[in-house]
Formats: sequence, structure tokens, C-alpha cells
Amino acid sequence: MPRELSDVEWPVSTARLTLRRATVDDTDAVLSYRSSSLVTEWLGEPPEDFHERFAAPERLDLLLVIEREGAVIGDLMIKIGDVWAPPQLADRAKGVQAELGWALRPEETGQGYATEAVEAALRICFEDLGLHRVTADCFVGNAPSYRLMERVGMRREQHAVKDALHPSGEWMDGYLYALLAEEWRVRQDHP
Repeated sequence: MPRELSDVEWPVSTARLTLRRATVDDTDAVLSYRSSSLVTEWLGEPPEDFHERFAAPERLDLLLVIEREGAVIGDLMIKIGDVWAPPQLADRAKGVQAELGWALRPEETGQGYATEAVEAALRICFEDLGLHRVTADCFVGNAPSYRLMERVGMRREQHAVKDALHPSGEWMDGYLYALLAEEWRVRQDHP
């Protein structure tokens, strides 16, 4: 079973959206909403070298764009990684977990697009990539983000105290959510 995004058959379509691999040509479209105050509130200001960072192969390897009617309305990261295992099982722990992250053009929020895109990402992770576990995290104050995680069936596993610096420069609490492949399958069988 493939364990790399490059092995998935792209693009992936949902009822209203298309997810595809990001390209360098998407840089300006992504920067246009990543610069919005509603996005920078949680992700911070884009760095001055955003174009160079976006074009880096290691970044493009894990980034998808979310399109609606041919226009980029968001981006979604699927970062595949390893989990801990004792040395004799290390080969079974490689590339079995993914971390998700997303951003959406502010004027597209509140219409279910992010939920639809994250549900598609979960299907990609569990069906196409055969992963064991998917995680996502956010600041405790980012209610739209953690409510989305709960809507798609992810469970809150951790409330970390002041574990990350918010763009304001303040230490803030964070939530970690996760979903296992078997939990996802049960949800598909019994929505």
C-alpha cells in the first residue's frame, strides 16, 4: 500500500471541492489568504521569504490545495511520519501516522468546506495511504478548528498547558486531537 502522497491518484474530488497537490504556481493564491488577519491570528504573519519556503520540495511534498470551481480557497497539509517502536519493530512504525493542518480563505468559512476537505484528507490517509493514525492540533482559543476536528470524529487526547507561542508572543494552551484507522472505519460503516 502506498505511504506517500505522490502515490495517490490526484486530483481527489468531493461533492463541492477538488484537492490536488500544490505547485509553485499556487504560491500567490495561498499567500493572498494566509496574509488575512483572520488567518494570521492563528498562524502568524507569512515570512518575508514565503515564496521560497512555499516552493521548497519538502513543503510541496506535503501540501494540498483546496479548490472550489477551479479557484484555490484553502490549503491542507498531510505530513506523514513515523511513530515510536522498539528496535525490533521499527520497520512497522515507519510512515504510519499523519499530522493534518489547514487554512481556508476567510470568506469561504462557515460553509462546510474545511470539514469536507478534512474528511477527504482522512479518507486519503486511511484508505489510500493505509495509515494507522491521524493527528491535528490547535490553540485552545481556536474553537472553529477544534470543533471541526470533533465534527470529523477526532477525539481530544491532550490539553497541553502553554506549550506553544501564539503569534501574539504569548504562551498559550493547545489541544491535540487524533483518530485511528479502526475508529474511522466504524464511522464510515455507521455515520
